[in-house]
Amino acid sequence: MALPLTLTSLPLFPLETVLFPGGLLPLRVFEVRYLDMVRKCQQAGAPFGVVALMSGREVRQAGAPQEQFHGTGTLAVIERLETPQPGLVTLLVRGTQRFRIHQRSHLPHGLWVADVEQIAEDTPVPVPEDLRRVAQALDQVLRTLRARHPDSALPAAPSPVQTNDCSWVANRWCELLPVPLALKQQLMELENPLVRLELVGDVLERTGIAG
Repeated sequence: MALPLTLTSLPLFPLETVLFPGGLLPLRVFEVRYLDMVRKCQQAGAPFGVVALMSGREVRQAGAPQEQFHGTGTLAVIERLETPQPGLVTLLVRGTQRFRIHQRSHLPHGLWVADVEQIAEDTPVPVPEDLRRVAQALDQVLRTLRARHPDSALPAAPSPVQTNDCSWVANRWCELLPVPLALKQQLMELENPLVRLELVGDVLERTGIAG
């Protein structure tokens, strides 16, 4: 069995969102601590880690309490980086692999870094028959959203392999559903993609989206 990969001094970006593997996330960066970080990651072709905040704010304010964030996050690779004006960088990042934080440090200029262990990717699990409606509803919702918002950070039209994969379908629904951040974090951390999709299906049934 392969040993889990570890990353040392991974720069972290605490956000009021949960990044899922395979998901796209647009970001506007203007704080000095993150401007330097994302440029270095872009130059090196290296990822940074997105972690969901439990308390504190994305933008540091004088006198504000220090950020508190979850111990499991997702690696983000930069797909696109633009500088529309001095002091502002816009990014489009893609989530890749989840990780667990073993040790974290707060650097003097405000950046968090951590030693992390990467979590194995979800095992491919076909969508069972009783959850096919969940995958079909996702396909319809994504088609509608792409038509209405062609310039938004939405996944491209899914392949049949993706729409028959519990992990991919569950992750895309988790990004779209208006549920509390803590619940999204719990769903992201689940190791069994079938259980994650079943829980998503329960939420959709309760809301009448895919009953």
